Amino acid sequence: MATGRDLAAVLRSLQPAAGDRRLVGADPNLCAQLLGVDGIAACVTTADGQSEPLWCTEGTSTRLEDLQFTLGQGPGPEVMVSCAQVLVPDLSRVAASRWPALLPEATALGIGAVFCLPLHVGSACLGTLTLQRAASGPLPDATLTDAWLVANALTAVFLHGGPQQEAFARADSGSELYRAVVHQATGMISVQAGVPLARALLLLRGYAYGHRQSVVEAAEDVVARRLRFHNDEKGPGISGEGTDGP
Repeated sequence: MATGRDLAAVLRSLQPAAGDRRLVGADPNLCAQLLGVDGIAACVTTADGQSEPLWCTEGTSTRLEDLQFTLGQGPGPEVMVSCAQVLVPDLSRVAASRWPALLPEATALGIGAVFCLPLHVGSACLGTLTLQRAASGPLPDATLTDAWLVANALTAVFLHGGPQQEAFARADSGSELYRAVVHQATGMISVQAGVPLARALLLLRGYAYGHRQSVVEAAEDVVARRLRFHNDEKGPGISGEGTDGP
């Protein structure tokens, strides 16, 4: 069983050490273990309003964040709008109309429960912290309290400044962050199809979902010019193989 001393050590290590290029220093797998969940993910919002993974365990949590980003639905997007926690102790009991596209995908991943907390300052939601596990059931009160400690500590790390925050602030202009390629691809699609950036991102998301890809994978195809979007009398669409143009 985790102790307060164990969690305190993780909280102290969230701030990267000098010279550490990571956005967050602590091991997310250890944090998930201490909280008694199968995975954990922290995402923050970039300057253009998109979600960017900041700190995440590999596997199911990473895939869940990709799905929420691709589909635009799930606990994360809800928290970003409400800036309030979304606790789902049994995913099988959620109404299909709430997250119609996400629910079957999350179930297929083996997720039984998901708990999402805002990374916030007052009423301003800067991002989310999402815990997931295969077993259904509520989080114990003590664990939820610990999860809030992690969420608040992550918020402090993000607001602390330094090179990692500077890199994050540049995410919409081509940083090394995980989804920087999505921002680049969105700009290319906007030019190719002659549509606003928001519409270009919707086109990219729709293509990714329809082709069983993550948005990042589809964006990589756009940037590599393996995939090109167009706009003709039928409206914005896909023209397949790219050319040397934007």
